[in-house]
Amino acid sequence: MSSTSIHHHSSAAANAAREYHLAEEPHPENGTALGFWLYLMSDCLIFAALFATWGVLGTSYAAGPTGKELFDLPLVAINTAFLLLSSITFGFAMLQKQQNKLGGTLFWLAITGLFGLAFLGVELYEFSHFIHEGAGPTRSAFTSAFFTLVGTHGLHVTFGLIWLVVLMIQLSKHGINPANNRRLMCLSMFWHFLDVVWIGVFTFVYLMGAL
Repeated sequence: MSSTSIHHHSSAAANAAREYHLAEEPHPENGTALGFWLYLMSDCLIFAALFATWGVLGTSYAAGPTGKELFDLPLVAINTAFLLLSSITFGFAMLQKQQNKLGGTLFWLAITGLFGLAFLGVELYEFSHFIHEGAGPTRSAFTSAFFTLVGTHGLHVTFGLIWLVVLMIQLSKHGINPANNRRLMCLSMFWHFLDVVWIGVFTFVYLMGAL
């Protein structure tokens, strides 16, 4: 047997031993949900660390303004209402989705986005007011912990809004298909997660900080 023939036989044997992933191989239906829950748990760890940092540094004012001097609780209460209402309207969108009503789903998602934008607008106004009052992120350990924790939550809301807009475009183009249904479920979990975190921020940062 020639060396060329041996080489061909060896290559054929190597190719025969390889295993390829078949496109039609079934995947677990809850794979995306499990992965997304793992992501949310990692986000929980981030916020847990930020809350712990706030617990340590939240009263280190460095002779600067305190939470009682800075926080405008009625304004924060209105902002909290914006975020909670956005979760309710997202629930309405999911109910419309379950009835396979694309127009209703898009309508309530748009309302959700408007409430989210209102929340961000008030939060940015609050940040600018603090900085104008000389209480920027570098003023004291208290303000550093405040801007980091509240700002991280605000960034999550920002990315949630971008995700919401992209998903609305996907829904407009392709309708309520299984892929978009899965994406809506993931965004719904993410949005409600932001609400839960904000309840913690409102309670431990604003209410307790204003005492």
